[in-house]
Amino acid sequence: MIHFAQPEWLWLLAVLPLALIWRGRRGTVAAVEYSNVSLARKIVRETHSRFGNWHRWLPLLAAALMTIGLARPQFVNGRTEVQASGIDIMLAIDVSGSMQALDFKLNGVPTNRIDVVKSVVAKFIEERPNDRIGIIAFAGAPYLVSPPTLDHDWLLQNLDRVQVGGVEDGTAIGSAIAASVNRLRDLPSKSKIVVLLTDGENNLGKISPLAAAEAAKAMGVKVYTIGAGVEGDAPVPVKDDAGNTQMVMAKVDVDVDTLQKIATQTGAQFYRATDTDSLKNIYGQINGLEKSTQTIHKYEHVKDLFAWAVVPAFALLMLGTGLEHTRFRRLP
Repeated sequence: MIHFAQPEWLWLLAVLPLALIWRGRRGTVAAVEYSNVSLARKIVRETHSRFGNWHRWLPLLAAALMTIGLARPQFVNGRTEVQASGIDIMLAIDVSGSMQALDFKLNGVPTNRIDVVKSVVAKFIEERPNDRIGIIAFAGAPYLVSPPTLDHDWLLQNLDRVQVGGVEDGTAIGSAIAASVNRLRDLPSKSKIVVLLTDGENNLGKISPLAAAEAAKAMGVKVYTIGAGVEGDAPVPVKDDAGNTQMVMAKVDVDVDTLQKIATQTGAQFYRATDTDSLKNIYGQINGLEKSTQTIHKYEHVKDLFAWAVVPAFALLMLGTGLEHTRFRRLP
């Protein structure tokens, strides 16, 4: 299809007939004045019979083509309808030492929590291609993995590099919420959410989880919370002084009460994930809850055609000027 990028210029086409009418009312300017026109009648008849006055239409046609060129005609060979959600998401992921516990499974094989979480989060990201999504990882302090972005290939590459042990060990839930909200606050989106996953309780950081939740509520950010880990004890690999890895049973201390209060305070929900399937279902439920789509029309493969109008316009002007000074030259 063809459309015009600046169609307002087309209004000038309505002026051209008025210019033609005005020129007709004035008549042409006499090249030579005679007391009696019978002397030049024969010449005039021969000129009109052979050529007419068609060359006088060339400037008008050139002006029309120039006007079309100013309107920027474009050829568009595709139109797509994109469903955009208008939701910005920060994923806050606990990377404390306890996330190495082997109480989850992938394909029937015992796998540590962080690898399972990364697998589930990657699928969550892939199912929301039109959302800006960012990632905060946290242990004793939060650090930015990726700011909110629509480049999900780059986002997944950064998610793959998330590992346990990159920062001071501990669980700074309040600081993680505050850092996530800070990344969302200036974005002009319809809805902003944080999905925070942790397997412990807040024991580090300068801001309490509930104070951070209050700040999130004030900025219109929902904080979904997920408590990960089995009920009771979980096997955790620990290295001894000789560097050998041994499996020890460690108690799972998820602060369910605080996580529930954070979610309730911000208008979101709290979830408990005790295995891989329940974790997948939780991210699936959040994915279903936070949907607010709108259709956006996008034109693609646009090719400008203004040259097809402008170049002939200049050619007609040059032709008209040449004829006026040669074949149709007026006597002085």
